[in-house]
Amino acid sequence: MAATLNTIRTKVRRLTRSPEESNITTAQIDDYINTFVLYDFPEELRLFALRTTLTFYTEPYVDVYESNDTAGDPLENFKNKYITVHEPLYIAGYPSFFSQSRTEFFAIYPLANSIQTTGFSGDGATTSFNGTLSAVPVLRSNVTFSTLDGSNGGLELHDDGSGTLTGDGTGTINYVTGAYVLNFSTAPGSGQIIYSETRPYAAGRPKSMLYFDNKFTLRPVPDKPYPIQFEVYKRPTELLLSGDEPELEQWWQYIAYGAAKKIYEDRTDMDGVQQILPEFKHQERLVLRRTIVQQTKERTATIYTYQSGIGGAWQWWGDHF
Repeated sequence: MAATLNTIRTKVRRLTRSPEESNITTAQIDDYINTFVLYDFPEELRLFALRTTLTFYTEPYVDVYESNDTAGDPLENFKNKYITVHEPLYIAGYPSFFSQSRTEFFAIYPLANSIQTTGFSGDGATTSFNGTLSAVPVLRSNVTFSTLDGSNGGLELHDDGSGTLTGDGTGTINYVTGAYVLNFSTAPGSGQIIYSETRPYAAGRPKSMLYFDNKFTLRPVPDKPYPIQFEVYKRPTELLLSGDEPELEQWWQYIAYGAAKKIYEDRTDMDGVQQILPEFKHQERLVLRRTIVQQTKERTATIYTYQSGIGGAWQWWGDHF
């Protein structure tokens, strides 16, 4: 039989004893179905069928990548489309270091700023200064220019990650060439040195990636486009049209029971919940069975796993030829 959204709707109506639109509308049923599919299902079960690879491409001199609204971009709405991120990580095809710990990652790649004088000092009247940093390129979102005004109050301009300086005035910064324009809202005091705080780096092929706060940070900072590939658990696909099917047809009954359970809960009908709960759990076990069987014979990887070839494959060949 066809395991479509329409089939799931019919099952939900039967389970909740709601045969007519006057009992519950089809639109409301669809909301319950998709609430279960998108938010409950993937958190209850981490299924092998929902694990996939994701690839995005770096931009030259850009070290941080995050969920965005660009249509067609691999990271479009990333934080909502995917649940978790996993190893292995491959950068330009090379196995690479993956971390979710800022402490671990930045112990390898320190965050310390380079503090330099720009060569400019205030005269109590001039507010605008143009120059070029001596060490380039520099990290985005890590550029600060600072000085003191005539009353020894602090003045600072910091970048927004897109080349614009904001704070006590306005300005611009070119992260690659180091060219900058400073327009302080108040003139630096006479003789007050203007300092730059930046993080210069040597661009190259990235070898490590940090995943934190739904952002991917690469080191070294890429000097050109590179493919970044890793594994993710994705959310199941929302069911919108009557003929839409879940990723696996087998899931349709589990989804129907999950949606029916939510309807009973909203009706505060706990007897209804208890009546369908045993079969709901049975369907859950059936859905999980495929993943369990798939992973049963998969050995736990250790430092010794590949000493005699991939999973011992080379040893097998050696024993038989």
